[in-house]
Amino acid sequence: MRIIVVGSGYVGLVTGACFAESGVNVTCVDVNKDKIKQLNEGAIPIYEPGLENMVRCNVEKKRLSFTTKINDGIDGSQVIFIAVGTPPGEDGSADLKHVLSVAKEIGRIITKYIVVVTKSTVPVGTAEKIRSTIQTELKKRKVSVPFDMASNPEFLKEGAAIEDFLKPERIVIGIDNEETKEIMNRLYMPFVLNNHPILYMDIASAEITKYAANAMLATRISFINEIANLCDILGADINNVRKGIGSDSRIGGKFIYPGTGYGGSCFPKDVKAIIKTADDNNYELNVIKAVEKANDYQKNVIFNKMVKFFNNNLKNRLIGIWGLSFKPKTDDIREASAIVLIEKLLEAGARVRAYDPAAINETRKLLGNKIEYTNDPYEALVDVDAVALMTEWSEFHLPDFSRMAELMKGKVIFDGRNIYDPAELRRLGFLYFGIGRR
Repeated sequence: MRIIVVGSGYVGLVTGACFAESGVNVTCVDVNKDKIKQLNEGAIPIYEPGLENMVRCNVEKKRLSFTTKINDGIDGSQVIFIAVGTPPGEDGSADLKHVLSVAKEIGRIITKYIVVVTKSTVPVGTAEKIRSTIQTELKKRKVSVPFDMASNPEFLKEGAAIEDFLKPERIVIGIDNEETKEIMNRLYMPFVLNNHPILYMDIASAEITKYAANAMLATRISFINEIANLCDILGADINNVRKGIGSDSRIGGKFIYPGTGYGGSCFPKDVKAIIKTADDNNYELNVIKAVEKANDYQKNVIFNKMVKFFNNNLKNRLIGIWGLSFKPKTDDIREASAIVLIEKLLEAGARVRAYDPAAINETRKLLGNKIEYTNDPYEALVDVDAVALMTEWSEFHLPDFSRMAELMKGKVIFDGRNIYDPAELRRLGFLYFGIGRR
């Protein structure tokens, strides 16, 4: 089977590599010439465990190739996946210009039946816009070429994307005819041998499913963060509360870990987009709007604790930061709470020294030389007045606290992920501030 994946960013590259791993012949397309050159040379532009080896292996076996032109892979292809970016506009809506640009190109080149699949996260109605755009281009060419539309939203977790794709909990596909279903069944057959289902539905339902899923997960995060903040006020311990509610089978323990708010490329963007979709249809999503408001507050929770501890005077304080990415196992700093904290600290006149095992380069692109960067976590602690743990990378879980105490001028730890034991740290002479911890 032969397919095209347009867009070689996070979703497109993982999608292409994983399909190639299953034996499909995949052509990945991207307009960024530098990115394609980099991929053809065996370099991966994103950090994702397992992806580099998978890409190199399938390139060597000639199942995976990279190009800047859709034409290069069109002969014999049965499916085209659109996996380009849909960044949020100023009003929160998903910007579809890249998606519709691909649709125009498809309409200009197809000569045989093909299935066009939206993999990008897009609002309801996008498939019909793509269909209309392709048909317009076909009319300009004065040709009639059959094609079908499908929606196949991705549910990849950054840091575990390969595992999620190869062993999915579910695959959601929106279709409007049986021929499309047969083609998608054949394509996804290797990934459902573990008995996890392909959920077929109408295209509109598939399009909104991704937004609804991310909005629900964001809701759980904002909910537990608000309860943790209340625990701070009342002197309760959120870890005990979390265990108490998580043991209820109706609630469960997933996504009820308090922290400094959600970030990344999906939750913030998708929450804004589903709110905008509802607003456009004269319906107000009160709960989800509250989720977004709560998350905006939570992004500042560590900074506010620092302001209080340092008596509203952070000028010339040196603060160490452990973790820059929005979550472990990725170099993605989009909407990362650590970046929000750093910007607040700089505004307040503080100095910042930071370490992250993967996200230093991405942070340097954004912040330049406004802060110091280190290649070692302990180097980031030399003479600091305090350290803030912002990303729960595994190497931060069991650090040498004695060495930390020797290096730090102020033995103060702000734990934005609640991974340390407050009692242990206090016994070691540290001042400890978590989120919702006594």
